[in-house]
Amino acid sequence: MIKDEEYYMGLALKEAEKAGLMDEVPVGAVIVRNGTVIARAHNLREKNKQAYAHAEFLAIQKASRKLGTWCLDDCDLYVTLEPCMMCAGAISLARIHTLYYGAADPKAGVIESVMTLRDVKHVGVYPREIHAGLLREKCSTILTEFFREKRKKPKRNRANFNTEDPVK
Repeated sequence: MIKDEEYYMGLALKEAEKAGLMDEVPVGAVIVRNGTVIARAHNLREKNKQAYAHAEFLAIQKASRKLGTWCLDDCDLYVTLEPCMMCAGAISLARIHTLYYGAADPKAGVIESVMTLRDVKHVGVYPREIHAGLLREKCSTILTEFFREKRKKPKRNRANFNTEDPVK
């Protein structure tokens, strides 16, 4: 029997797969409220030509539009990769109740890897619960495979594009 948390992270993984097919870094996010998925998103930085078009950020935007409020304090966020500083800020500002993430990001993750979000005294509001490592292996594998394939291809002419796997 699959637990609800694994089901929702599985949906986030499907979003990550969509991103990978678009040659975006394969990260996906799903926001759930009272057992109902209210928003899903995946990275769209390349397509949208926007540095902030991360899966978490886009999912928060969609959920806020759907609910008509910025305050998502009764919502849970499932994301395949540990959030970066920008996304952790958006998660805090949106008052996300529970954060679930799959793979740790030792290069840019600020929930527990590069720094610990709860140690930042002036953030003010943190998710009430944080659960790391949900479907970790699957979340890590999709990223590792993406970057392995990316390194095989000739580099694109783009400043500062990093083809290193964030979970290595």
